[in-house]
Amino acid sequence: MNNKIDKDKSKYEDIIHLPHHVSSKRSQMSLKDRAAQFAPFAAVVGHEKAVKETARLTEQRRELDEMEKAIINEQLREIEAQLPDGSDVEVVYYEPDELKAGGEYITKIGTVKKIDIYEREILMNDGTRIAIEEIFSIVSNVSKSDQ
Repeated sequence: MNNKIDKDKSKYEDIIHLPHHVSSKRSQMSLKDRAAQFAPFAAVVGHEKAVKETARLTEQRRELDEMEKAIINEQLREIEAQLPDGSDVEVVYYEPDELKAGGEYITKIGTVKKIDIYEREILMNDGTRIAIEEIFSIVSNVSKSDQ
């Protein structure tokens, strides 16, 4: 093995001690630009992002039956009766995905500020707006320490 290394060294013995060539016509490339030459190359721009988006799971919205809708409506009436003092609630609601079919169920614990009948939404103290038709379940008088 040593013989091979010595042989390789002897190949370049005549040029190894020559001065490094610096072009008089072109400026020297910055270290940052030199490093960029060896950076990984993505042949298809956005492919990795598209694969991740496709792999992201969404849930289908579950339709409530008439009994479940009646229970939610009754709970909303009880919450509205406690306003303007506010009522701490736990709301599970469906939020449709903006990019693809489906969505996700979100659990929100907070204080109801207003129930807007005309816009058909609940306004929470933190500014969150929840569409009444997207509510899956709602429980009132939940303490925020239960989070």
